[in-house]
Amino acid sequence: MTTTQAARGGPETAENGTITYREALRAALRDALARDDRVFLMGEDVGRYGGCFAVSLGLLEAFGPERIRDTPLSESAFVGAGIGAALAGMRPIVEIMTVNFSLLALDQILNNAATLSHMSGGQFGVPLVIRMTTGAGRQLAAQHSHSLEGWYAHIPGLRIVAPATLEDARGMLWTALESPDPVLIFEHASLYPMSGRLPPTAGTVDIDRAAVRRTGSDVTLVTYGGSLHKTLAASERLASQGVQAEVIDLRSLRPLDDAAIMASVRRTHRAVIVDEAWRSGSLSAEISARITEQAFYDLDAPVGRVCGAEVPVPYARHLEEAALPQPDDIVAAVHRAVSGDA
Repeated sequence: MTTTQAARGGPETAENGTITYREALRAALRDALARDDRVFLMGEDVGRYGGCFAVSLGLLEAFGPERIRDTPLSESAFVGAGIGAALAGMRPIVEIMTVNFSLLALDQILNNAATLSHMSGGQFGVPLVIRMTTGAGRQLAAQHSHSLEGWYAHIPGLRIVAPATLEDARGMLWTALESPDPVLIFEHASLYPMSGRLPPTAGTVDIDRAAVRRTGSDVTLVTYGGSLHKTLAASERLASQGVQAEVIDLRSLRPLDDAAIMASVRRTHRAVIVDEAWRSGSLSAEISARITEQAFYDLDAPVGRVCGAEVPVPYARHLEEAALPQPDDIVAAVHRAVSGDA
């Protein structure tokens, strides 16, 4: 079965039992649309084109134009329409092509979706899911490549999740749709072609808790999204050098799972945070502050951070790679923490 055939009919899994991240997301969409008639998908090019990253390929043919809605190129308009549909009892999934473009809908997200439940005294919920692509590494330059999810994690009233594995790509959507609050799902673009095996029983997953992706005793590496796999690669290299790193995948950026982070730091006594976003005012800064507030006396070294360079993401491949956290940078930061030179 070809990828296109899998997308347009039945199972997303290929004949060899593997599935890609984008196919896992598509399977989640297909499942949600089949489960609940109130669910519909809307956004730019999600229908006939099959989505900018081919996530919704085949869904128009399967569910029709009432459920898979192509929108005008106006993020403010279609996010606003999604908020209205959620208030009216529907379960909309709104796709924004990239996180950079979401800024055109920031008024709708911040001043409406995030606040209506509070301002109505809980009388109105906004069960809206917004999916968007984030991150760099594809030579799409500064207007399509930034990691702004930390900005959204700053806003009360929103739930922010970042699936980094096939299981989370498949399982987070339905859990998000069951939330009475707006949920933003950030899909790192570098993950779409990632493939692996997904159990036939894979289903909904928790969107509140971090996950330990690798156990270790010498240092805690805290990360999420597209940086998880670079961090895991760095942890393998560190293991060959005698340093056992524990890797925490945040999964949820708001709320943060403080308990999981602190439990790991109290075991390893060192922490390095890996965050593709800019260092100043970043999510990594918030996590570092929380570790200092809650586990300061457990630390044997200052909290380290590996972040993106504070420049607009460059177009040239060698400059883009230099601007992003890489496994070498993570390994170096861990050695500084372990040696006490952080």
